[in-house]
Amino acid sequence: MTSYDFILRGGTVIDGSGAPRVRADVAVADGRIAAVGDLSQAHAARVFDATGRIVAPGFIDSHTHDDRYLVQTPGMPAKLSQGVTTVVTGNCGISQAPWLPGRRGEVPAPVNLLGTDTADFPFATFGAYLENLDRNPPAVNAACLVGHTSLRVAAMDELDRPAREDEIARMRALLREALASGAIGLSTGTAYPAAMPATTDELIAVAEVLREFGGLYASHIRDEGDRIFEALDEAFAVGRAGGAPVLVSHHKLIGPRNHGRSVQTLAHISDAMTRQAVALDCYPYVAGSTILRKDRLAVSSRVIVSKSVPYPQYAGWNLDDIARDMGVPEEDAVDRLQPAGAIYFIMDEQDVERILAFPGTMIGSDGMPHDPAPHPRLWGTFPRVLGHYCRDMQLFSLEEAVHKMSGKTAAYFRLPGRGLVQAGCHADLVIFDAGTVADTATWSSPTRQAQGIDAVFVNGELAWHQGAGTGSRSGAVIRPERRGRIGNLHKP
Repeated sequence: MTSYDFILRGGTVIDGSGAPRVRADVAVADGRIAAVGDLSQAHAARVFDATGRIVAPGFIDSHTHDDRYLVQTPGMPAKLSQGVTTVVTGNCGISQAPWLPGRRGEVPAPVNLLGTDTADFPFATFGAYLENLDRNPPAVNAACLVGHTSLRVAAMDELDRPAREDEIARMRALLREALASGAIGLSTGTAYPAAMPATTDELIAVAEVLREFGGLYASHIRDEGDRIFEALDEAFAVGRAGGAPVLVSHHKLIGPRNHGRSVQTLAHISDAMTRQAVALDCYPYVAGSTILRKDRLAVSSRVIVSKSVPYPQYAGWNLDDIARDMGVPEEDAVDRLQPAGAIYFIMDEQDVERILAFPGTMIGSDGMPHDPAPHPRLWGTFPRVLGHYCRDMQLFSLEEAVHKMSGKTAAYFRLPGRGLVQAGCHADLVIFDAGTVADTATWSSPTRQAQGIDAVFVNGELAWHQGAGTGSRSGAVIRPERRGRIGNLHKP
């Protein structure tokens, strides 16, 4: 008689493919799903009762800034507590590696979202970063993008201009090394000052390296407001140049004058999808979070400061209250608080719902794990989709919600053996209560743990159970099923 490491018995399986739920047991052996079905006669070293619960693939967070969080806090409680078993790092053009050895001065924004001290960036190459994760595995899996802005920081002395040909050659070499070492693709963030001067030609020249490896191109597009269509078209062009699937990061419309335009942007994206691979990610909130910057004030109905290096006591305060406390205008308060992060209320709820429901959208938290008063999306994104938008708002079925968080993401990012509850897949699994699952993190209490997540397994190991981490460190670096030749780092 077949025996397994453990069996999840009596649950309802939503397998991540979008298919209807089924009553089934799930058996796991040697870190993989061994069988799905009626296993009432099977034996296992351990049995988990999943009666009345949903058994689903572990969720894949398609958009994170967890690069250093994986190293600094390998237990990853903000993610495991939501049922997340895999994080995609290196988004918006910023990654913890590569970093120019001996670079002096302040860490430039927005790279300082990952760390404000040069000591926070000890890896000269992307390969060194991934090898460190291999040696010191976190509690969740990591699929890692390399950031174009980080390539600029490693290749250029000045970031306030387009890159020269020799600097582009250096960026291409560093990207080649990263992809050959296991990076899954390239991200850009040309909405930020450190990458704004980069021309489309610069982006294309760097992205062309993707053709050698089959990597993905993720874009925090240049403008999410008045010029969003031009910005989308630039992202599509860069993806075509790299022969890469395009991911439009955290798609949204910024500011009241652009609210409602998701009808047009989604139509524009749908048209592009007829000619090339394009997908979106989205977080389920009307506020965003990034560096504190003056150009966001006019389009925000409210601004919360999430961190300030010189004034840490103001983390969690509204900006207008800080300005009043300082006795200065808000613009002057922004200058005094730097380097700093902020949460901006800039979106319209109907746009958020429309983008979430779009068939091409997957779910990404975009949380900032190093902010003292982070956006609640860091701890609440996935339960919020399951509870508020799926169960309460009925924006989509539970099967579709799980698909957007697992199978769809694994397929688009080309993560082999992930995102499905099927025999042979890696045993990344979550057990949750569909009737009670909900986010509890709020603007005033942003790190409150979600409810309704019973257990989480990563590569066949129990990583989260009864509201706490188990101490397991069974996560792995997920490398694409391709390899490239590293070659000379100085060769264009």
